[in-house]
Amino acid sequence: MSERLPHEKGFHVSWDQLHRDARALAWRLDGKGPKNGAWKAVVAITRGGMAPAMIVARELDIRTVDTISVKSYDHQSQSEPLIIKSPNSELIGDGTGILIIDDLVDTGKTLEAVRSLMPKAHIATVYAKPMGRGQVETFITEVSQDTWIFFPWDMALQYVEPYRGNE
Repeated sequence: MSERLPHEKGFHVSWDQLHRDARALAWRLDGKGPKNGAWKAVVAITRGGMAPAMIVARELDIRTVDTISVKSYDHQSQSEPLIIKSPNSELIGDGTGILIIDDLVDTGKTLEAVRSLMPKAHIATVYAKPMGRGQVETFITEVSQDTWIFFPWDMALQYVEPYRGNE
């Protein structure tokens, strides 16, 4: 058997599926904040965490939303994470009551960098791979480490030839 490229073992996520999974994440987080069950703010890890963070913030009625920009991928190759933009430090503090949302934890390196800025924050992702699971308190779906997740913002609809016949 030949070895697969990272993108060949794909898990395709539609907008509908992402919305359902992000709502499920919100339900898991509901009432789990440190202030009578409430969260102080949501911090989305850009760019992948922005859509799930928006859905979670809406579902939990969290009006304060900020971002942290971390670059750790160049297309499909991973590198050391670089924090490009940090959230408002006065709002965030040590992370107490802050809900950090990302689409996926892969190796956990991005979340290690984020946690170094907000050590007491609660980190939640929609999807998790085994190597990074230890960095996440809450997630919805685990996939194998060798699975490449295709998110809807990375995809375009196009015609696909049938396996047999073309008439």
